[in-house]
Amino acid sequence: MKKRRRVKSRSQRVVGYVRILSVLVLWVAVFAESAAVAADRLYAIYTARVMSQSMPWIAQETGIFKKYDLDVQLIFVTPGAPAVAAILTGDSELSVQGAGALSRALIQGNRDIAFIGGIKNILTHSFLAKQEIKKPENLKGKRIGVSRIGSNPHYFAVQALRRFGLEARDVSFIQTGGAPETLAALVAQGIDAAVLTSPTDAQALNLGYHYVIYGPDLRIPYAATTFNARRSVIAKRPQVLGRFMRAMAESAKILHTDRELTYKVLEKYLRIHDRKILQAGYNAEIKALEPRLAIKLDALQANLDEIAPIDPRAKNVKPQEMVDTRYLDEMEKSGFLAQLWSDKR
Repeated sequence: MKKRRRVKSRSQRVVGYVRILSVLVLWVAVFAESAAVAADRLYAIYTARVMSQSMPWIAQETGIFKKYDLDVQLIFVTPGAPAVAAILTGDSELSVQGAGALSRALIQGNRDIAFIGGIKNILTHSFLAKQEIKKPENLKGKRIGVSRIGSNPHYFAVQALRRFGLEARDVSFIQTGGAPETLAALVAQGIDAAVLTSPTDAQALNLGYHYVIYGPDLRIPYAATTFNARRSVIAKRPQVLGRFMRAMAESAKILHTDRELTYKVLEKYLRIHDRKILQAGYNAEIKALEPRLAIKLDALQANLDEIAPIDPRAKNVKPQEMVDTRYLDEMEKSGFLAQLWSDKR
């Protein structure tokens, strides 16, 4: 009789354990589902496979987006008209791109666009070519590869040539689609010179090409890389974009202080595994990037000045009207940035 009671007691305990385990499994499933629901999805585009646009990659790879309950869908879109269309049509809620094409859209009446942060406020592109083209004057009549007309490389090329007594009409611009494609066109001899930035310029150097014009020395002001969104999206999802900007601030900290981690991210997204190329590119570019995501008004004014000769309406727009600094201001006033940088490694 006692033996039967012991067996029954054991059976009851097993049933009890199973019930507890079932409750735990159910609780974990519910918790996981609620966590997934808590992550806000955000659609964002980037427009160049370059180091200055690597902050979202860093946030993705290090789990910073997850830390801020964000599910960010990053999509590459070629710069210029396609990238602007992605923002204006609502296909993307936020973008990382130069201010040039967006400024044109804003001047033409799309006042919904706002620049909410900056990454690079000067241009750091360069002209690279084969050894026969020894100086800037030799570029006259040559085929120059840029990603797209109206893109950062194109604007840099026009400004840089002007400083050496040449105008845009003195060369032929060839659109390639992106930095890797520009380098490929140079190697295939489809162009005579390429406008490239870090680290693709270092790849070109490694292949035997040389600088004809070294852009960083010119320090041409320009809102070359920015964070931007529509004002209507900011009004609708202010907290989501605020968390995104905090994630970018943390990513900027990593970019500026943790080379090894940054190299790993760049290796994956740029498919460059040569340590010397990564190091050369990093050293050249990091000095031009904003550690605290500042966007400078003189850089935006340069964008307006570029457009003014073609569209006089640009003279009626002030750079202050183009920005929404609420997120930068909040991170500064709350002490978030000070705390973030106080433990600089």
